[in-house]
Amino acid sequence: MTKFLLTLLIISLLVRFVLPVVLRLVVGMFIKKQVRRYGQQFGQAPPFGQASPFGPPPGPAPVPGEVRVEFAPPKPKARPDTKFNGGEYVEYEEVK
Repeated sequence: MTKFLLTLLIISLLVRFVLPVVLRLVVGMFIKKQVRRYGQQFGQAPPFGQASPFGPPPGPAPVPGEVRVEFAPPKPKARPDTKFNGGEYVEYEEVK
């Protein structure tokens, strides 16, 4: 009986304290592997380690007070008729 209780205590301590740490490491490595795989699939540099596609672009250091625009959205084309005069009238009968 004592051997069974000791075994049960050791297993419960392992599950409570060791298993979460191991799972966190395994899942973290799996996610990093998937990010690298899909990043390579779409032609992006790996975000972990060397160069990140989300970081600041390489180049000269910005001058204080200077504004740098990296992306300017395209201007919408002007529509000839922007007023809505209503739709087409459709007759209907109310069914009870």
